[in-house]
Amino acid sequence: MAYTDLRAFIRALEKHKELKRVQVEVDPILEITEFADRAVKQGGPALLFERPKGYGIPVLINGFAGTRKMEIALETESVEAVAGRISEYLEMRMPQGLIGKLKMLPKLAEMGSFFPKVVSKGACQEVVRRDRFSLLDYPVLQCWPQDGGRYITLPLVFSRNPDTGKRNCGMYRMQVYDERTAGMHWQTHKQGAEHYRRMAQHGQTRMDVAVAIGADPATMFSAILPLPPDLDEMMIAGFLRGEAVEMVKCQTSDLEVPANAEIVLEGYVERGELRTEGPFGDHTGYYSLADEYPVFHVTCITQRQEPVYATTIVGPPPMEDFFMGKAIERIFLPLMRLQLPEVRDIAMPAEGVFHNLVLVSIRKSYPGHARKVMHAIWGLGQAMFSKCIVVVDEDVDVQNVGEVAWKALNHIDPERDIQFVLGPVDSLDHASRLANYGSKMGVDATRKWPEEGFTRPWPEEIRMTPEVKQRVDELWKKAGL
Repeated sequence: MAYTDLRAFIRALEKHKELKRVQVEVDPILEITEFADRAVKQGGPALLFERPKGYGIPVLINGFAGTRKMEIALETESVEAVAGRISEYLEMRMPQGLIGKLKMLPKLAEMGSFFPKVVSKGACQEVVRRDRFSLLDYPVLQCWPQDGGRYITLPLVFSRNPDTGKRNCGMYRMQVYDERTAGMHWQTHKQGAEHYRRMAQHGQTRMDVAVAIGADPATMFSAILPLPPDLDEMMIAGFLRGEAVEMVKCQTSDLEVPANAEIVLEGYVERGELRTEGPFGDHTGYYSLADEYPVFHVTCITQRQEPVYATTIVGPPPMEDFFMGKAIERIFLPLMRLQLPEVRDIAMPAEGVFHNLVLVSIRKSYPGHARKVMHAIWGLGQAMFSKCIVVVDEDVDVQNVGEVAWKALNHIDPERDIQFVLGPVDSLDHASRLANYGSKMGVDATRKWPEEGFTRPWPEEIRMTPEVKQRVDELWKKAGL
């Protein structure tokens, strides 16, 4: 059975000894960050702060901060199994003959069960406040010393495409300015920002936005997935959890939010209204600079009777977001291979903070194949932000960064094998020459062929013979080693 809500996830974490209840009073200003940072760096449990200083609302953090926690979140023994389910659906073809078609019916019916379901009421609206409410009533964290203020860091931000009316759910940090306004940090490449731009093209001056805080883990995780535009994140959440996400209509707009969310902020952004947002201690390990972003006005807050506030922190890796990103890497490999079947595996090491380093192994079939793969990845949605792509042969284990470094540095002639291109870069890339625009590097670390101009003999890798290994295995034991 899919988790019904955040509380069910908390119970599952506790059952698997992956949750620690913190009963001492801890301040949401900086202190919870220090707790969470130490815990994730030590491979510790998720933390449920039952007495955040000054608040009666518990705080959950590090719920996804580990491989086992991600498996619990997605209700699987292995994230690779989720990728296997995706591959199975991608490979489905309607069989010939009546018997074959009948056998397919259960699978087709299962696909229909993934689509979100609108319900008339939900726990997220047990309490409705249209007045006398404040964002400061919640234990919103100030994460790092030089942050511009307190930040909502795990929000599910819902908006609609003004052209198509289709829903988008993204996760964009929100700096709390005061009791009823917050920054809406949707970067220029994100779908929320695209909706904001299209609003102007339609002559609209105001766009409804709803923000859900705390939901079942698959629904929260779906908000960060790099999906194609207008593909409903709630449908993907239904696929991940194996059951439709129940949605309820907001009190003050036509937007829908997860019915079992803990807290919902309803409101709007206005065209042209910007305010300084930041600095913010970001996933790069550096503070992202202050900049101008739209202002989110809260007009209504709904919540459960006794909500749990879900949050996260980012900063010097590895953090909770690394494990979420690693799950994305594994889950989306089948989708990448659908377009690039030569790709055997990919890896995004923690030190690369997602977009700075992508390692790719390929089955090389022709001269220049590695460069074709680089350019194809730069053309795949959010993979366009990949600052450095290193392509190696299929016999290199890209999950082993040491092996990649050893093989790559032995395989490249820098002038011949490194390629630079210009294009869009991540908004958080503080090293780029301009905001959102800069250079990217591809490294062809595959073994070079004569057709690529390499006519010297390629040396053999040093390896001991299997016979000697077997003999020494026995001698090793006798020697007591």
